[in-house]
Amino acid sequence: MATLPNPLPDPAAAGLDLPPGSLVDATLDGPWHEPLLWYADGAADQGDWATLRAAGRRVGLLPVLVTGGQRDQWPEAWDLSPDSASYPGDHDPEEVLAGYWTDYADDELGDAAPADGANGEPGDGASGKPETGSGTGSGSGSAGAWPGLAPVPAREAAEDPDTAAAGIVAVVAGDADLWLGGTRMALVPARRSADIPAAIGWTGAVNHENDVARLCAVLRSWEDRYDARVVVLGFDTMIVSVGRPPATMEEARALTAEHYAFCPDNIDQSPPYDLDAYAEKAVLDQDAWSFWWD
Repeated sequence: MATLPNPLPDPAAAGLDLPPGSLVDATLDGPWHEPLLWYADGAADQGDWATLRAAGRRVGLLPVLVTGGQRDQWPEAWDLSPDSASYPGDHDPEEVLAGYWTDYADDELGDAAPADGANGEPGDGASGKPETGSGTGSGSGSAGAWPGLAPVPAREAAEDPDTAAAGIVAVVAGDADLWLGGTRMALVPARRSADIPAAIGWTGAVNHENDVARLCAVLRSWEDRYDARVVVLGFDTMIVSVGRPPATMEEARALTAEHYAFCPDNIDQSPPYDLDAYAEKAVLDQDAWSFWWD
């Protein structure tokens, strides 16, 4: 598989000093011919990320937190499908997002209540769809053409992207039982953080996209523009740290179009079903982005 630069090495043979854990080769089609990831048997500690990152990088492994979620589904039960994943570098992120926008935005946002009701009353979102905001629609209920990729934020990054990622991991690991159902550290053979989902054949977004490498192409673009890192994966959830988030509403609205194309469920199924509200609360100055697919 092109996404994997090398097979996952045996931790002991590679000289890795790891806590007790498991090598996962379970896929939808039976055992894979080599392990797809290693993950710890016990709960993640706030300091594990930096230690595992330093140890794993020399043998081509990157860390990620994995979560069982509220249903206690760990990687063996994730329906992994490495055969279904292509190579992220073969996909253009803007083409991927524009295709999603065409497929989903006109159907979903086009049915939204307009900014002003037919009788002059404000739209109340009763349709259950997001109301179009100034960044992606005209208020007429039409989503409009794909607006293009958001520009790189004008602000400079406050710290190294991996330092920012370690900070988010510490927060999640320190309070994971409250909102994730527990987390454990994992190591994945991948060249860059954005490729981690494709490297293991993650299928959490299968109802939106069958080839996770296309989503990874977008994650690569977010790495480049926003210093993003994939820090948490669950059965159908993902958390991304953000080293250089949008600092203005204009920047946030532009990026919200990408978020909607990448994961429509974040807005379609999460109140207040509104793009501008999402931009303000989930994108503007946020150092982590969360995604979930139904």
